[in-house]
Amino acid sequence: MELEARDRIHIRDLEVRCILGILPEERREKQEVVINITLHTDVAKGGASDRIEDTVDYKGIKKAVLVAAEQSSFHLVEALAESIAAICLRDERVARATVTVDKPGALRFAQSVAVEIERSRPRTSAD
Repeated sequence: MELEARDRIHIRDLEVRCILGILPEERREKQEVVINITLHTDVAKGGASDRIEDTVDYKGIKKAVLVAAEQSSFHLVEALAESIAAICLRDERVARATVTVDKPGALRFAQSVAVEIERSRPRTSAD
């Protein structure tokens, strides 16, 4: 049975400070990154029942992402994005997660550099 993913929950412009980068100065000081997450899911059950138990707990996902990012020390923006996508997919109701990580000021003359990835729940033999 394939999980329906017609609906989306967005977590927009989540700001976090973490160690991220390959240069020595990036390894010493935490810097701001901006995270945007789209959780592809079916919200119909939660919409009908009005109960948090029947939908994705996006506040819980936000908290887990903040803790993981703040404690991380990735060299690459890509690795941080992968870590965040894995956190999102821990909730079985999330069929797919789109994650964008912006690193403001990473390039001279550019406001930001961003990496966007989309990861899906692995298919099982029952699917």
